[in-house]
Amino acid sequence: MNCLFVGAGAIATEYAAGLATSPLSLAGVCDLDGERATALAEEHDCPSFTDLETALAAVDAPLVVNLTSHAAHAPVTRTALSADRHVYSQKPLALEADIAEELLAMARRRTLALGCAPGTPRAPSQRRAGRLLADGRLGPVRLGAAHAHVGRVTDWHDRPDSFLEIGPLYDGGVYPLAVLVSWFGPVERVRVADSLDVWPDRESRAPAAPSHVEATLEFAAGPIVRLTASFYAPHRSREFYGLELYGDDGSLYLQGTGAMDTAIDDVQFGRVGRNYTTAPPQSPSQPYAYVDALEELAASVATGEPSRDTGRRGAHVVAVCNAIEAAADAGGPIAVPDYGATSAPVPEPTVAPSDRVRRATGRHSLRLPPIGFGCSRYRDGEYVDRVDSIATALDAGYRLLDSAELYGNEHRIGDLLAAPGSADRETLFLVGKVWRTNHRREHLLNACAGSRAELGIDAFDCYTLHWPDAWEHRGRLDRLAEKPVERQESLTFPEDDDGEIRTAGIPLETAWKNLEAVFDRGWARRLGLCNVSRAQLERVLEAGTVRPALVQIERHPYQPRSDLVSFCHDRGIRVVAHSPLSAPGLLDEPVLQEIAADRDLSPAGVVLAWNVTRGVVPIPASTTRAHVVANLAAAAQRLSDEECARLETLRKPDFER
Repeated sequence: MNCLFVGAGAIATEYAAGLATSPLSLAGVCDLDGERATALAEEHDCPSFTDLETALAAVDAPLVVNLTSHAAHAPVTRTALSADRHVYSQKPLALEADIAEELLAMARRRTLALGCAPGTPRAPSQRRAGRLLADGRLGPVRLGAAHAHVGRVTDWHDRPDSFLEIGPLYDGGVYPLAVLVSWFGPVERVRVADSLDVWPDRESRAPAAPSHVEATLEFAAGPIVRLTASFYAPHRSREFYGLELYGDDGSLYLQGTGAMDTAIDDVQFGRVGRNYTTAPPQSPSQPYAYVDALEELAASVATGEPSRDTGRRGAHVVAVCNAIEAAADAGGPIAVPDYGATSAPVPEPTVAPSDRVRRATGRHSLRLPPIGFGCSRYRDGEYVDRVDSIATALDAGYRLLDSAELYGNEHRIGDLLAAPGSADRETLFLVGKVWRTNHRREHLLNACAGSRAELGIDAFDCYTLHWPDAWEHRGRLDRLAEKPVERQESLTFPEDDDGEIRTAGIPLETAWKNLEAVFDRGWARRLGLCNVSRAQLERVLEAGTVRPALVQIERHPYQPRSDLVSFCHDRGIRVVAHSPLSAPGLLDEPVLQEIAADRDLSPAGVVLAWNVTRGVVPIPASTTRAHVVANLAAAAQRLSDEECARLETLRKPDFER
């Protein structure tokens, strides 16, 4: 679709930068400054104009992109709509709510698309925060605080006059407002507001509007948010476009409501009674580009359903700003018209898994998070308490927990899952494992029932055999973590007088049939195997009625198990990698160090990214907060084929612990 840019300033250059890889093309540029218009037009081999009416008549461009100064947005949009052109406008849509409403009505009558910046609610950090909010982690959200510290525009903008004329509210305040409206829907009223004229005496140019504004906003959906917009507070202060939401069960911090790129620490969550934990990205993402909003609007036109969604939100944001000004002048509360603005569903990550990963995991295979968290208590030769690290993992955003009755801490995990601030059950994938002393049918059923009760769940997402071979039953394994270590060992490692393990005569095929009884009762949605060879898996595939959905094996570059992984992927069986980082000496390998330096990852992060790239779900375990977060963040990285091949040269056929 051809576009006509109206306005050729610095922001126009940003929009035009994305056109090279876009289905959109620049058909003309119009600006009152002829030199600026010509300079941009020449870069894109299109004509330039200094008069909008002339440009509209001369250029076949269905979409007008309004990139003029703030006060000119409304008249330019009106002229373009009158010429039956779809319009995307920089923010604000207008400076007065009734004019914004008029523009919406005109677009609706003429069946035209009308979009308005900012599009940053769809940027990666904002989407990540929105998905965390949608998980229900905060409980009912009742309070919030938002900042728009635009800073001294006379210091950082080459043409600050337009900014000084309108004040910080219409330029900066729209960023947190757009995000909040996209999450919660419209503001119902401005409860109270105040404005200040604070400005350095040394400045020769001062804002014509108040330089600092504060307001308390009440959203129809419930939250009450304090908004601060300021030209006086510098944009390099601790808060730039920060947003913090407070709920009954936890709090959410988003570092930048206007940010277009993302960083690991941009989103943080803190459940009640716990410090904030970084919630890093778990999948690859691309920075939001200005052209993205134009493409989305053009796509709505192409489908015959011209969108006015962001136009309605833009009009409502103008009405909020008007109401804040009115409340600051005359007191509140001031009701705010919604103009049809609604909350928008939080989109899934825009970058899909690579073709290699899709091929590896199979189109019909089980959908899993890219990485999980191992809950074993056995660390460095001794048993440790894992409650805090598991809580940290949940707060950081891990959504696959690998549990087992052997670990003895299922009741503690259950307490965490039931506590305020925990993720909704349906957003989690819980793996359970029956220990090898419980392969007999009645023991297996009792073990699964006990684990479900301890975790407080109706069913496992996947229940597995911890090991393929069976050992002698020595008693129930309830709450092993609370028993003396000697008792734990005697129950789980049944030795005879000579110190040899006492086995049980239960073939793998029989144990799998017993496991299928769990599935038949609805106690597990899927079944799986752990620590098996390809030959053992083939035996189960041949003998069983329920196909394994998941196989968990030790996997790392020393022991890539490529044959088994390929065998599973070819059959739609997902592979989970336990102990991905604990092989002695692995993280000191030079090839890992080199790739880590190139990727700005730790050696551990490289191993995890390698697994994810190969379509395998690693489940690292850590008791260190920083490592818990860094491991999760590594899942967002994808290695090249060459890097994966370099790691796989580390294979040690004779590796054993």
